[in-house]
Amino acid sequence: MKWSQHAINCLIVFVICDSCFHRVSSLENGLLRQPPMGWLTWQRFRCVTDCHQNPDSCISEKLIRTQAQLLVSGGYLAAGYEYIIIDDCWLNQTRAADGSLQPDFDRFPSGIRALSDYVHSLGLKFGIYEDYGTQTCAGFPGVLGHLEQDAKTFASWNVDYLKLDGCNADIKDFDTGYPSMENALNATGRPIAYSCSWPAYQEYSKIKPNYSAIAQTCNLWRNWGDIDDSWDSVYSIINWFGDNQDRLSPFHGPGHWNDPDMIVVGNYGLSPGQSRAQMALWSIMAAPLILSVDLRTISDWAREIILNKNLIAINQDPLGVMGRRILKLDGDVQVWSKSLQDDRTAFVALFPQPYGTPIHMSILLTDLGLGRFDEYDFFETFHDEFHGKYHKTDRYNFTINPAGDVHAFYVEQAVIKSQKF
Repeated sequence: MKWSQHAINCLIVFVICDSCFHRVSSLENGLLRQPPMGWLTWQRFRCVTDCHQNPDSCISEKLIRTQAQLLVSGGYLAAGYEYIIIDDCWLNQTRAADGSLQPDFDRFPSGIRALSDYVHSLGLKFGIYEDYGTQTCAGFPGVLGHLEQDAKTFASWNVDYLKLDGCNADIKDFDTGYPSMENALNATGRPIAYSCSWPAYQEYSKIKPNYSAIAQTCNLWRNWGDIDDSWDSVYSIINWFGDNQDRLSPFHGPGHWNDPDMIVVGNYGLSPGQSRAQMALWSIMAAPLILSVDLRTISDWAREIILNKNLIAINQDPLGVMGRRILKLDGDVQVWSKSLQDDRTAFVALFPQPYGTPIHMSILLTDLGLGRFDEYDFFETFHDEFHGKYHKTDRYNFTINPAGDVHAFYVEQAVIKSQKF
C-alpha cells in the first residue's frame, strides 16, 4: 500500500539533553545563524508566465507585492518568516545589450530594484533565483560566463538571498563553479545569503558530494529531489534524510544548513495531520522553513500550523543541531531527536497508520536517552498543559488518533521550573 493511503501521525516531545553532536567548521559570512524562514514562489506558482490568462497567479511584481503584504499583515513576518524569494521564470528571454540580466518587463514593469525596495520597505528581505548553467531549468539565461557581472547586478538590486540552481551545466564543474559564484558575491561587498543546489544534482548522479567544501561555500544547500505537494513526496524526503543522517549532520549548523526543500502546508496535497507532520519534522531537522503557498487563500488550520510558536522555537534553536532518527520500532514507527539549548532535547515520533482506530504507544524513557536525571516533568507545548511527572525508568504512554495527528511536549528535570517557549 502506498504511503499516501496511510494516515500519518506525529508526536513531538521536548526533554533535557543528555548528549550533543560534533559539528565541523564552515562558512562564516555572518548570515543565517538560524535556519532561514520565508516564502518562495516555486511549489505553489511554478512557472506561470501568461498574465493575460492568469493575472492573479503569474510570476510578476503584482504577485510578489501581494504576497509580501500578506506576509506582514498575516503575522508571518512577526513569527520569523522574513524572506520573500522569486524562483525561476522572472527573467527576460535575453540579456540586455551590455550583457546584464533583465526581467520580463511585461510582468515586472517597475524593474527588480524597485520591487526589492518595496519588499524592504515592509521590513522583509528580498531573494531571487538563478542557475549556474547556460540556462535556468525553465530555459531563461543562466549565470555561466557572467558570474561576476550577475553578482554585481544582484548587489545593485539589493538582493539579500540568492538561490542558485544547477540545470544545463556540467555537474563535474560544480566543485569549482559554486565557489566561484560565492567569491563573486562576496566581492560585491553586499551580504547575500547563498542557497546552492550543488549536492542535489551530485547525489542524484551518484557523485559523492564534498560536504565539507559545500559547507565552506554555501549558507544552505539542497540535498535531494524537489518536493511535490503530496505526502508520498514529503515522506520520501524524511526517509532519505534519516537514511543519510550520519554523513549530513556533521556539516549542519549555524550559517550552513541541509535543505530538504519547501514547506507545502496549505496547498492541496496534505491533510491537516500530514501538514503537522511536515512542519514537525522540518522543525526537528532544523531545516529552512520556506513556505510556498498562496497566502490569499490559506486555510486557518494551515496558518495555525505554520505559525506555531513552539515548532518555530525548535527549528530556530540557537544550537542549530540537525535532528536525527534515533529509533525505528514495530509498525514503521520512527523516533527523531534534536538537542536544544538549556540542556533540553526535542523528540518527534512519526509513524504510518492505515487503520481506523487510535494507536497506543509505550516507549521507555531510557530508550529515548533520558537517564541523566531521576524525574522529568512533561508539558504539552501547544497549550502549556502539565501532562505528568515521569521517572527515568518509566514508560511514556500516548495515544494518537488515525488520519494524522501531532502531540507536542517539552520535558524538563522535575525540580526545575518549566521553561516555556
